[in-house]
Amino acid sequence: MRQKGLGLIIIALMLGMLLAALDQTIVSTALPTIVSDLGGLEQLSWVVTGYMLASTVSTPLWGKLGDQYGRKSLFLAAIVIFLVGSALCGLSQNMGQLIAFRSLQGLGGGGLMVLAQAIVGDVVPVRERGRYQGFFGGVFAVSSVIGPLLGGLFVDHLSWHWVFYINLPIGVIALIVIAAVLPGKSERTKHKIDYAGIVLLGGATSCLVLMTTWGGTTYPWSDPVIIGLIAAALLMVGLWALVEMKAKEPVLPLRLFKLRVFNMSSAVGFVVGFGMFGALTYLPLFMQVVYGVTATMSGLHLLPMMVGMLGMSIISGQLIAKTGRYRVFPIVGTAIATVGMYLLSTLTEHSSTLTMGIYLFILGSGLGLVMQVLVIVVQNAVGYEDLGVATSGATFFRSIGGSFGVAVLGSIFTSRLNDELTKVVATTPMPPGFDPSRVQADPTVIQTLPAVLKADFLHVYADAISSVFTVATPIVFVAFLLSWFIPEEKLRETIKAVDIGEGIGATSAERSSLAEVERGLVRLADADLRKDYYTRLGAMAGLDGVPPQSVWVVARLGGEGWVLANDLARRAEVTRAEGRPYVDQLVDRGLVRRSADGESLRLTAQGDQMAEQLLGHTRDGLKRLVADWGPSPELDELLDRISPELLGAQSDRPD
Repeated sequence: MRQKGLGLIIIALMLGMLLAALDQTIVSTALPTIVSDLGGLEQLSWVVTGYMLASTVSTPLWGKLGDQYGRKSLFLAAIVIFLVGSALCGLSQNMGQLIAFRSLQGLGGGGLMVLAQAIVGDVVPVRERGRYQGFFGGVFAVSSVIGPLLGGLFVDHLSWHWVFYINLPIGVIALIVIAAVLPGKSERTKHKIDYAGIVLLGGATSCLVLMTTWGGTTYPWSDPVIIGLIAAALLMVGLWALVEMKAKEPVLPLRLFKLRVFNMSSAVGFVVGFGMFGALTYLPLFMQVVYGVTATMSGLHLLPMMVGMLGMSIISGQLIAKTGRYRVFPIVGTAIATVGMYLLSTLTEHSSTLTMGIYLFILGSGLGLVMQVLVIVVQNAVGYEDLGVATSGATFFRSIGGSFGVAVLGSIFTSRLNDELTKVVATTPMPPGFDPSRVQADPTVIQTLPAVLKADFLHVYADAISSVFTVATPIVFVAFLLSWFIPEEKLRETIKAVDIGEGIGATSAERSSLAEVERGLVRLADADLRKDYYTRLGAMAGLDGVPPQSVWVVARLGGEGWVLANDLARRAEVTRAEGRPYVDQLVDRGLVRRSADGESLRLTAQGDQMAEQLLGHTRDGLKRLVADWGPSPELDELLDRISPELLGAQSDRPD
């Protein structure tokens, strides 16, 4: 049955997910302005890393808590945390505060993305779920394209604070709608939540990211702080492994690391995240400082990369679904991405924006060819019992790769910038009263310097940022080499139902194995039901000569008693006069009978048998789609549950 107020609920969920997804990329074009206002160029990477780490590490916890305690209250809590974090980000007075509040914002953002997708399964009828899943995939795609552009618009026409403040009115609307309309009751699933595993994995990751950020810049590599971070990371990884061996529901089962496919795909995914977010973070700085363009224009100049990434992700997904072949895409994609990274490393202050746009499109196209495929590869390699955790594991490593990419490349950028600035200051006369450190604290002051000095400093910035891509190039090339070790196996049917959002989005999915199969099955069923399904179903049931409209009526009346003719016409969105000929044929065949007053209809005993046959054929068709997962009582229960819900939907009524 359709949930009352479903449209409002879906809009509110999509708004919540849009906010969380946007905040992964919207700050990229605002970062140069933020640095010029708050200072702390050497900490710039953590404005992005703090959000991504918090959202990625918290994802498994939000998913399990939502299953166990109800998703409505958890989703409301996630919105509140996200909004509080957004408000505090806008009020930040220094870079340290901004980083801390971005982490808080990311904690809420992880919950928004995970729980919004889960709530769709609670409130949307099975037959309509595939369509709505497509909407949410579109949210991820749209956010990836417009995020940098929106950030630039807010900076140029309002202030960088509005990159965060814009979340408040939209988030409050989502909060009110969800609180008022979303039902509080949902199925609860008890979990043995792996709290220790989540904390240790998050702690180890944070230590490693801090080590790569501070090592060689803030602290020498031999400094006790860096050594302590390495030791702490190793200790937590060891403890995490011990915890995972004993956990009933480990956040990332160690047995997955015995699979070559999982290891290779995770490594390639790590590098893809590394390259994507590293480029998104430092290219706006390059454009705004070196080219002197506005924040909005820097967002526009990033569009070729985002369009290439989205377009190739869609194309690769469609080709995989059509052919069942996937191995070639990560090989070709990482090769193209390597070329794109190398070309970006050749940019100078004299390069044209057209040249940069072409290079960005090449990089984006390469990343897009890989992103969609990696989750598919992992899903296809594991057994049913590991499907859920393997999916979340694959996306986890891509997200963590993004965190490391921003941190590592930020460390390289800062180190190179410091060295080059020192050389310029030592060899070039400075204007009276000018403090060279201002160039690092606020890059915009370069535009106010005398022409010769301005050119020197612009070259320093261009050289420092190009060094970021010089280092990233061999790292992406390593992913190209690793992609050759990904084997190709026959693709399972439910995995062919690719999800654009999961390919583009940076936050880990968190679904059970059953939910993963159901997600793909519903999307496949949605496509099948739109292709003369009731004509084929009638033929399978032996209803020769019966029009598909009449077969739909039998399916619609199945399992029900007397149904008012007016209600049936309303469900079919036709008049009684338009539907009468199809009902008359069923009455003549003895499948349907009318009440004495002609106002109600119900199936006869023969009609009930025919409805059972239709249901059986539908279930058999679905069973063939999940047969390659092997026998499973859970999957049998899934087929029994969704088969009746797929038949007789208004959206499938033959014209």
